[in-house]
Amino acid sequence: MHGRDSAFGLKPATMRSGSGGHSTAVDVPEADGRSASSKGKLAPGMVAAAPLPSPAGWAKGVAIFDLIFRICAMVAALGAAAAMGTSQESLPFFTQFFQFQAQYDDIPTFQFFVVSMAIVAGYLLLSLPFSIVCIVRPRASGPRFLLLILDLIALTLATGAGGAAAAIVYLAHNGNANTNWLAICQQFGDFCQRISGAVVGSFLAVGLLAMIVVLSGIALRGV
Repeated sequence: MHGRDSAFGLKPATMRSGSGGHSTAVDVPEADGRSASSKGKLAPGMVAAAPLPSPAGWAKGVAIFDLIFRICAMVAALGAAAAMGTSQESLPFFTQFFQFQAQYDDIPTFQFFVVSMAIVAGYLLLSLPFSIVCIVRPRASGPRFLLLILDLIALTLATGAGGAAAAIVYLAHNGNANTNWLAICQQFGDFCQRISGAVVGSFLAVGLLAMIVVLSGIALRGV
């Protein structure tokens, strides 16, 4: 029995009674330094779990990307509106009654494009303070939800304006024989380059707005 006790770190202690002379064995556990020092250690084969990222830190990172995309989309929308609004070209020859000139306000679709992209750029500029609030307070869901609704409206407006302008630009480059729409880009080359660049800028703004909407949805789901 003493062999089994010593295996578990027990040390027999003997107590003597004063009268009878009989001894009684009492098992007292030995202080094991190894067991005390191994409390903070993992058993062999066990791996410490990596700490999970903080939800607030993750939401703050999403808000920072949101701010960057807003600035880029604002620049793209403003550039598209400026390029279309300043598109104008006059041919060096003219007749007694006509002067061959092309400018954006000759076509209502281009006027709608300029107004729409200016509205989108203005909205993105005004939304920057709310985006900064989302960085400072990443767990706040109110500003994010408001921005999500307004971003969807801006995305719809920019998509409609860009798509309509792209159709007119296509006709300006290729024409349409069925409707007697003549291609004018062979004569008005600079004008067509400016309106084509404006349409490309609007599509870039649409893509960035779509990414902003996706980020807002992800952030709201994580809040």
